[in-house]
Amino acid sequence: MHLFEIKHPVAHSADDMYALVANIEDYPQFLPLCEALKIKRRELIENKEVLIATMQVGYKLIRESFTTKVVLDPATRTIFVEYLDGPFSHLENRWQFIPRAAGGSDIDFYIAYSFRSRMFERLVGGLFDKAVQKYTTAFEARADEVYGVKTLAFSSHE
Repeated sequence: MHLFEIKHPVAHSADDMYALVANIEDYPQFLPLCEALKIKRRELIENKEVLIATMQVGYKLIRESFTTKVVLDPATRTIFVEYLDGPFSHLENRWQFIPRAAGGSDIDFYIAYSFRSRMFERLVGGLFDKAVQKYTTAFEARADEVYGVKTLAFSSHE
């Protein structure tokens, strides 16, 4: 099982960062390895938007698609991704966006995954690991592009 977790401060508000990550349709424009994303179903359940989405990832000649259930909770600024189908045996992803007293926000990002096939793991495992570790910075760069570049003020109390 591969596991990656990071809490990363950014200069953008928690609401802006939540909105950016929740807008999954834009992922192919900037997210490493993401070539296409299609929302298959969208519904509102208990004030949370629930999406069923299929993402196509690729690198050189390798292409693979996987389907996830994405639960968007704007009240708590959290996003939970649950694996449904594809090359993984397990995939779980969580985002939380926490306002900072001095401005900006903290992105709390967690992903755990394992591949179904050992051969596929050997073929793309290292590449996928590197891409996952760049996700928070890819979203931060996208936020700078969408909302404008901002600087982060740090308080000695944080």
